[in-house]
Amino acid sequence: MKNLILLVSLLFLNCFLQVDCLAQKTKKSRFKALVLYENGGHHLAFTKAAKPWLNKLATDSSFTIDYIENTKTINEKLLKQYQVFIQLDYPPYTWSEESMQAFQNYINSGKGGWVGLHHATLLGEFDGYPMWKWFSDFMGGIRFVNYIPDFASGKVHVEDKLHPVMKGIPADFLVQKEEWYTYDKSPRENVQVLASVDESTYEPDSKIKMGDHPVVWTNDHFASKNVYIFMGHAPELFENEVYTTLLRNSIFWAAAKR
Repeated sequence: MKNLILLVSLLFLNCFLQVDCLAQKTKKSRFKALVLYENGGHHLAFTKAAKPWLNKLATDSSFTIDYIENTKTINEKLLKQYQVFIQLDYPPYTWSEESMQAFQNYINSGKGGWVGLHHATLLGEFDGYPMWKWFSDFMGGIRFVNYIPDFASGKVHVEDKLHPVMKGIPADFLVQKEEWYTYDKSPRENVQVLASVDESTYEPDSKIKMGDHPVVWTNDHFASKNVYIFMGHAPELFENEVYTTLLRNSIFWAAAKR
């Protein structure tokens, strides 16, 4: 009798596991995200904090996420698989001609959304590479000028409270440690500014300022939904609930079709 009960129990467990596995296999992913990240240099710590956070977000929110650490594999065939491209602290240079053209077509044609962080606006001539003019236009026609190398905290002010990216974000929030890039001009006239940093709140104070200083924006002149978030250097940002809410909102908004 005991053997019969054990057999039935094992059969039931096996059936349950098969059904559960089948359910997992057939569960449809909401969307696919491609993350381009830096695997070295002084942004490595941020990458190491970002990846587990992104993986948990993907699991909890039922989307698929893949990672690449350079642009060698970026082409039309690769990009058409993804509904959102996340440029995680990766600069707009060292790209091949094919990868640049594929990315431009992806954005110009609205084939997927884009979320860029921090290093994505390192625009200029670096390491022998010319400035990517199209990417500069994508970012509002700016060129990198300077940054605060010894870091400063700063208060970020939300300018467009009604934009979906700003859902659940307070009117002002503090970023404890950032480099605060400056550009040759404010991108404001060419983009929709969602938030800016109040340079008078820098602690410690710095002479490296630009006046009107947007730090979160979107460019409606391109077919793809896109969001640039300047903050993205310190791994401690993933302990900041406001920052993670902003990043989560941006990913979901950019991944959705217009």
